[in-house]
Amino acid sequence: MNKEELNRRLKQLKVEDFIWIIYIGIIIFSLYSNTFERKYFLYNDLKSKETYRKITIGIFVILVIVYAYFLKDSLEDVKNIKPYDSKEKRNLTRLSFLGSLLIFISGIIFLYIAIRDENIDVEVAFN
Repeated sequence: MNKEELNRRLKQLKVEDFIWIIYIGIIIFSLYSNTFERKYFLYNDLKSKETYRKITIGIFVILVIVYAYFLKDSLEDVKNIKPYDSKEKRNLTRLSFLGSLLIFISGIIFLYIAIRDENIDVEVAFN
């Protein structure tokens, strides 16, 4: 690993540390939103339903942004593949990109569901 690659990896780790903090916040907001969902189901409280929906939509907007970052980062890794990199590294880098792409697509799908499901008939959860 040359100095440029090392600096890039260290920068990636710094961003990933920040993203872990975002994930902790998302978990806390998910637990918080569950109290509103529960209150809606138990008491048919329409205000709680709307609060739950807004929080859920916000969570998935943030997740799509995070997933987009990882997709962009994976695409850069694919673009930086060198002809002399091992076949395994090239394959794993492409698979990492594919995984990031699929996670990004799933985030968009869950965001769409959260926005469209006004009656909260479908359980959506960040995984």
